[in-house]
Amino acid sequence: MLSRVKYQIELFLLSLSFFSRIPVPASVPYSTERMNQSGRYFSLVGLLLGLICYGVYSVFLLVLPEHISVLLMICVSLLLTGAFHEDGLTDMADGIGGGMTTERRLEIMKDSRIGTYGASALIMALAVKYSVLSYLALHTSMLQVLLVGYALSRAIAASLIYDMPYVSDSNTSKSKPLASRQTIYELGILLFFGIISCIGLGLSILMIMGCVCFLLRFGLKWWLLRRIGGFTGDCLGGVQQIMELTIYLVLAASMAS
Repeated sequence: MLSRVKYQIELFLLSLSFFSRIPVPASVPYSTERMNQSGRYFSLVGLLLGLICYGVYSVFLLVLPEHISVLLMICVSLLLTGAFHEDGLTDMADGIGGGMTTERRLEIMKDSRIGTYGASALIMALAVKYSVLSYLALHTSMLQVLLVGYALSRAIAASLIYDMPYVSDSNTSKSKPLASRQTIYELGILLFFGIISCIGLGLSILMIMGCVCFLLRFGLKWWLLRRIGGFTGDCLGGVQQIMELTIYLVLAASMAS
């Protein structure tokens, strides 16, 4: 029993090391199989990052107004993740926006340089995130907002691994360890922590959130299959960012109505 618990903790630490810049013990065992299995804790990593960002926001709020605290919190969030998901968004936007064929789109995604589509997507994503979070900071609990935004968006993004083919060159991709399909057990863990983050939302908001997230996931899956035939690691990052922004917008809309 203890060995099983230890194994799961090690998987979580691997997930934390892959999806964030938070240091983990060097003694944590690594293998391709373990790295693939660690994806089940992506949404749990999101919960931890949400808690940390809320703590940072609360400290800044002691001496600064809400909108400045939100801006600084976003900066800290970028440092915590190494802008990992934002990088995926820019690469996805450049590749799918700039390529005329599937092969060309995938080739552009591998290019480390940022283009017009990627720069535009990144600027607009950060601007919308700052604007919506600044509004939410004045009207509701930022703890709930950040937990839902960070955990649920990661759960939905990583769930694409379950029912979509991986189309990048797995020999050179940084997401190679996550390329294998998820089991239903791993998908269940992933979604469990995403759903847990929604506890505290009103029933009406919860139902609207569920419908919007389901439809957006379906739409993004269809779009990616049409454009590149599956997903890449960059696409998972891009979907996470789109889902996070959508979650904030749904919460803001519920406050405004």
